[in-house]
Amino acid sequence: MLSNKEIVCPNKLLDIAHSKKGVRVAVVNAGKPLPMLSVQDAVNENLIEPVFIGHDVEIQKCAEDLGWDISKYELIHEPVENNTAKIAAKLASEGKVKIIVKGHIHTDVLMKEVLKREYNLLGKTRLSHIWHMTVEKEDKPLIITDGALNVLPNVKTKMHILKNVINFSNRIGIERPKVSVLSATEEVLESVPSSIEAAEITKLAKEENLNADVFGPLAFDNSISKKSAGIKGIKNLVAGEADVLLVPSVETGNALVKMMIYFMGACAAGVVVGGKVPVVITSRSDEAQARLASIAAAVVALD
Repeated sequence: MLSNKEIVCPNKLLDIAHSKKGVRVAVVNAGKPLPMLSVQDAVNENLIEPVFIGHDVEIQKCAEDLGWDISKYELIHEPVENNTAKIAAKLASEGKVKIIVKGHIHTDVLMKEVLKREYNLLGKTRLSHIWHMTVEKEDKPLIITDGALNVLPNVKTKMHILKNVINFSNRIGIERPKVSVLSATEEVLESVPSSIEAAEITKLAKEENLNADVFGPLAFDNSISKKSAGIKGIKNLVAGEADVLLVPSVETGNALVKMMIYFMGACAAGVVVGGKVPVVITSRSDEAQARLASIAAAVVALD
């Protein structure tokens, strides 16, 4: 059942990212093979200029193993893993880097530092995570949010997540995204709290005149399959044509994304948005092509 398909970075995402060349990024705890390979790929695509943070011997060894001369790039020696996040956050707060890229470090350690008010990296909306999902190089993406950062968001937080994903969708060329507010049902049921919240978000999105077609609750099948929506008699602008799945909890989003990766060979480009700098927080087990796509997504998310 597991897919043997090679994961490939989508061309359109790279093409959009290419309009912003050589963005300076902090690579946090960089001295491991996969982070270094994805950064090398991003440099070869002329997307970024890296600042490597971590143990200098480990970083140099990884670069040498890749046959990559990194002598022209800044390398900040910090042997203590958890301290590398502090350096990255400070660089971002001083405007010396525009993106933070997670290397071999725990996500909670990195994000705890980014969230500290002393760095002034928070924006007008709550931070949220976006997955840009594709299977083939020329695929139209399916965007899933939030499957990595906000664990069990309330309606207020989901509205921040919604606004962030609309903004990102616009940046990848979706002028008016169709957003499904996901639940386990297309009916509003007291026994399913996510369906009640979905209906409230649909109402709020209309009242705030957001630049998106937002509808919920919708189940997964009704969101992405016109046939399923038609059989059930569901008629609205989103049913069967969703660009975005706004999920009820981190478990839902995480499971959907991991199933697409492991069963379909999907490329998951993940980025934290809503702050003053995008943050790439890929899993330490992610393939290099997915890491490259995540860096591209972060470049696209830049103001």
